[in-house]
Amino acid sequence: MLKVEVRRRTYHDSIVLMLASRRMLDVPGVEAAMAAMGTPLNLDLLREAGLWSPDLDPAGSDDLVLAARGEDPAAAIRAADQALAERIVTQPAGELPARTVRQAAARLPGANLAVVSVPGEHAPWACWDALNQGLNVFCFSDNVALEDELGLKDEALRRGLLFMGPDCGTAILDGVGLGFSNVVPRGRVGIVGASGTGIQQLSCLLAHQGVGISQAIGVGGRDLSPEIGGRMTREAIRRLDDDPETDVIVVISKPAQAELSARKPLFKALLGPGVDLTEVALEVGGGRLPPDPEPPGWRGRVDGIFSGGTLKDEAALIWGGDPRFTAVDYGADEYTRGRAHPMIDNTIRLEAIRKASGLVYLDVVLGRGAHPDPASELAPALAGKPAVVVLVGTDQDPQGLAGQREAFQAAGATVYLSNSRAARALLV
Repeated sequence: MLKVEVRRRTYHDSIVLMLASRRMLDVPGVEAAMAAMGTPLNLDLLREAGLWSPDLDPAGSDDLVLAARGEDPAAAIRAADQALAERIVTQPAGELPARTVRQAAARLPGANLAVVSVPGEHAPWACWDALNQGLNVFCFSDNVALEDELGLKDEALRRGLLFMGPDCGTAILDGVGLGFSNVVPRGRVGIVGASGTGIQQLSCLLAHQGVGISQAIGVGGRDLSPEIGGRMTREAIRRLDDDPETDVIVVISKPAQAELSARKPLFKALLGPGVDLTEVALEVGGGRLPPDPEPPGWRGRVDGIFSGGTLKDEAALIWGGDPRFTAVDYGADEYTRGRAHPMIDNTIRLEAIRKASGLVYLDVVLGRGAHPDPASELAPALAGKPAVVVLVGTDQDPQGLAGQREAFQAAGATVYLSNSRAARALLV
């Protein structure tokens, strides 16, 4: 039995909807279920999962869709409603919720940073509000127009502030993680990254060598593009140059045309042919990594199912144009509009694993902000399939690196800590 309810002009953010979807799937007898906004991508996923009926009226991006299939789909939808009701925050008597960054800043004297994570079309307004309050900005939101990014970064520089983003996935400032970040030791290496997963891979590879970081400043994936010209990257380098806790600076990005220089030793991890993050981490750290597993000895098709764009690009560079390999970044803007990032919600990648016809190549990024136990969902999906898993994380992360590795190995996967080494292992 299938039951679908469309709630017109009812918005919930993707994290809340992910939790509601899980609650629906916990109902006995439910075969498939989803709570999602009616974006084109989500509607495609609903159709593929058999959770949409062609006789239904179309749903729009502002509409909430609750769909369940199984013995008692109505019970699943009631469970979703209960989960959504539990997420409604009540305010103390007489206190109205802050509706703007300006109002929130007024309630927190001394605040110096705003985290913006709203749909991309609304993010610039919130970011301007934060800059006008003298706040540095960490903009997690993606799908922000290029001209808005340019204007916001120019305004931040005029005010002497950092603007990290948009589409900034990771930062660690004075030991405090923002967005997706791993629990790594403090040290003397400063990182500037136009890539969230690149920062995470590098900081974890350094941690595996016993090397820590001072600061990790995300700048957004387009900062080193010709249009933005490295505005915030240069500002981040300048600040790390002035930081007495930083001895070495590493910049992570795709190849950039902007001129980058520093007074301190500067390593440029600009992904291109012959460049990978593992070699940079070893050069900077000066140590060794734990031993790699035996190569899987696979000669057939490889389906790369990624959550990190830099990890996908790094693997694709190594694989070159070999037609045996495909690589898709499910964290790209077109897949995250109206839904949670795949480092939080495994739904879209679980479907990709189900459809995979070759060896499954999967990156699994641990840390703060990520799924609390990705192996609990992904490892069972890999059972019976040839698989390579790249685990980005540390034993201090909330998920625990060792436990996650054991779960994937028990499912038959070959587990690596280095993405580039895993990708190369499939070429031998």
